[in-house]
Amino acid sequence: MCGIVGYIGHREAYPVILKGLQRLEYRGYDSAGIALYDGSSIKLSKTKGKVSDLEEKITSSMPTKGTLGIGHTRWATHGEPNDINSHPHYSNSGDLVIIHNGIIENYESLKKELTKRGYVFKSDTDTEVLINLIEDVKKNEKVKLGKAVQIALNQVIGAYAIAVFDKNKPNEIVVARLGSPLAIGIGDGEFFIASDASPFIEYTKNAIYLEDEEMAIIRRDKEVKIRKISDDALVDPYMQELQINLEQIEKGGYEHFMLKEIYEQPSAILDTFRGRLLTNEAIIKMSGVEDNMKKFLNADRIIIVACGTSWHAGLVAEYIFEDLARIPVEVEYASEFRYRNPVITEKDIVIAISQSGETADTLAAIKLAKSRGAFVFGVCNVVGSSIAREADAGAYTHAGPEIGVASTKAFTTQITVLTLIALRLARAKGTISSSDYRHHLIELETIPSKVEAALTSDSYVQVIADIYKSARNFLYLGRGYNFPVALEGALKLKEISYIHAEGYPAAEMKHGPIALIDEHMPVVVIATKKGHYEKVVSNIQEIKSRKGKIIGIVTEGDESVKGLADHVIEVPETLECLSPLLTTIPLQLLSYHIAVMLDKNVDQPRNLAKSVTVE
Repeated sequence: MCGIVGYIGHREAYPVILKGLQRLEYRGYDSAGIALYDGSSIKLSKTKGKVSDLEEKITSSMPTKGTLGIGHTRWATHGEPNDINSHPHYSNSGDLVIIHNGIIENYESLKKELTKRGYVFKSDTDTEVLINLIEDVKKNEKVKLGKAVQIALNQVIGAYAIAVFDKNKPNEIVVARLGSPLAIGIGDGEFFIASDASPFIEYTKNAIYLEDEEMAIIRRDKEVKIRKISDDALVDPYMQELQINLEQIEKGGYEHFMLKEIYEQPSAILDTFRGRLLTNEAIIKMSGVEDNMKKFLNADRIIIVACGTSWHAGLVAEYIFEDLARIPVEVEYASEFRYRNPVITEKDIVIAISQSGETADTLAAIKLAKSRGAFVFGVCNVVGSSIAREADAGAYTHAGPEIGVASTKAFTTQITVLTLIALRLARAKGTISSSDYRHHLIELETIPSKVEAALTSDSYVQVIADIYKSARNFLYLGRGYNFPVALEGALKLKEISYIHAEGYPAAEMKHGPIALIDEHMPVVVIATKKGHYEKVVSNIQEIKSRKGKIIGIVTEGDESVKGLADHVIEVPETLECLSPLLTTIPLQLLSYHIAVMLDKNVDQPRNLAKSVTVE
């Protein structure tokens, strides 16, 4: 949540920061602001609304000269979204300015103490408390800015990524992180600061990612100095070469990032198993699994922890692991798991799933599991992310950047990685025959082309979307492997169209939700031929007899459901365990087109953020 951008160097800072904020809009936000140092004073502008509103305000009211600056997109925590609560924030003297992503949990007690000392607060934010705490330390301890930041951060409780500068030291920016990501781009005599690398990839391919409880002092034309916040110990920085490019974070002719990412799924799935799935040799190669095979084979159970869409991918994985590898699996919301004193032993494997690799609740769940002796395997998309570093081992999904807040290709590539792991373990345990194993590998290799085929339903899905765009409620039903897909389909519709939707196991419909069904209720039913087909057809008949409007997701050539449903969307035939990779496609398209027809902000839905780095 929130987006941080900063620059210090020889360029004009404003265009770099503005473009960086536009790149970070996918993170979700409700206000934006920029502070620039023009050689003599700090110029600051901020506003509720979008980055475009900020740009308009700056164009009409603020000079943009200066080679040092910081910018921010805020997702409100303390204080409502308005101009005053927007970042950046000044200290009382006006000398210091800060941007902050995260939450200072003990801000109230700090604010009371600072108020007693004469500090006055204009906003409702915890961030303004932090910048004044830094100023108070700097003044009373008679220390430089970097030391003042360090001392102040040792007094706060919470999570943060911050960037601070002092107008009296215009060649320096101090940054720090705990629980929220922060990257430093290393250029030629210039430095870039951002929540991720997307704001600076056209300027440099070299980046340092701060670890938790680290701070850095960034000075023009000097090497970055990184220290531990707790004890001031110097840290040897590790520089990474960025793997993303500019084309990956542009729309490429699509109207929205979400649509682009839906259509990228064939190539994203292919990239995910490329080099891992060697069908001709009947081999799956995943170093994170191979290097820890004994742990996997000796595990009593697998616990999957995740949030949102990643949790749905984990539910699909539960079916796959138990069916193929015969390992007991529990799927937990990370946000609940971390607080309920779970029973975890050294014989457990915890698989943590997160698109961003920065999800706060999932990170906390990892730390809890490791403290109890469990082996933690991470599945995430972002190279160098916190979960990738915190896990004992793991696998990247290689989906490429996902900018749309509503996840699409992350879901299908997570399922792909988890399927590869399950198949590899099944082979190692002998719970799958050689012929079935090879058949699964061959079929998995065909999935990208079958996803391509599923995408051809797009024009018909638009017709269906137009019919039901005014519905107030939707019900999504599925069984077995496709029950999690029903949950994910409902979530997508809620996220971007703001229409209420619920996902249920189809057999549970008669235990409550059937009371909702009438001629005004669209019911999306996933009814592929494999699995519990006849049972689902019976559920469809129950819906039809109550005049519900039925949208069926069926296998190509299906006739039974076609005779009952109001609309039928076909997907290619595949193995039951791989069917979620296909059935989710029309549900993504349906949500997208309904949201577009309702004139919603598809890529940046209200109140949501791509990377949820606070509880």
